[in-house]
Amino acid sequence: MVNILLCGNKKVFDGAVTQLISMTNRTREDITCYIFTMDVSRLNPDFVSITDEQIDVLNEIVKSKNENNKVIKVDVTEIYEKEFFNCKNENAYCTPYTLLRLLADLVPDMPEKLLYLDIDIMIGNDISELYNIDVSNYEYAAVKEKYGCWLIRPDYINAGMLLLNMDKISETGLLQKARDRIKTKKMLFADQDAIFWSTTKKLLLPRKFNEQSKFNRKDTVVCHFCKRLMFLPYPHTENFKQWNIKEVHEVLKCYAFDNDLKEYLDLKKKYSNFKY
Repeated sequence: MVNILLCGNKKVFDGAVTQLISMTNRTREDITCYIFTMDVSRLNPDFVSITDEQIDVLNEIVKSKNENNKVIKVDVTEIYEKEFFNCKNENAYCTPYTLLRLLADLVPDMPEKLLYLDIDIMIGNDISELYNIDVSNYEYAAVKEKYGCWLIRPDYINAGMLLLNMDKISETGLLQKARDRIKTKKMLFADQDAIFWSTTKKLLLPRKFNEQSKFNRKDTVVCHFCKRLMFLPYPHTENFKQWNIKEVHEVLKCYAFDNDLKEYLDLKKKYSNFKY
């Protein structure tokens, strides 16, 4: 069994669909995907929970590949409000949904091993290759951040992929320490900084488990469509996600996931749930 954690509101539906299509198209093991969500429309009218109807569609997608696969919605609104209401990082560089992974140890009945993935990710090979890595002596496994390992510290991580050992995390108090930082110290990359600076022991993995810049490598397991810093023809950033198919082709020159994205487009025609 592979246990996945995603986080977000109803707007992440396209990301969840594309990611789960790519994952289930390449993975033989049974997959359970937990989606942490919440309603914080007090901050933004769009910050509402992923809907039950959207979860039903996601379940239909994953079960079409393997009847044992499932998607489970976990509403963490109450836990979030108790921990992070009006905290220093609630309006950080991304949405408050990036903070939800920091609540994993407070949610009852979560598995002992959990693979957290950002929503802007596609899976290029069997995800069990990553999930089955032994992290029994570590709090988590991660890949270096492509810019941060040069600008911040050589071992600075990208928190878009975290293979979490929940038993060790409970032992060291990693997520509790990270939450304390979120509540008391304003940070540039709130959740990522909080995790990194609270870490006791981590395992660094090869870039194929969180590829952040090259999108057509054949050995890639996790392909991360995160923001990129570009210098030509002038310094600027690009932030195209996998569901921005035109830009994925024309700008990123990525064609590795065309079959998955065709399946996504076919589903988009079929379901009204894509209209939110």
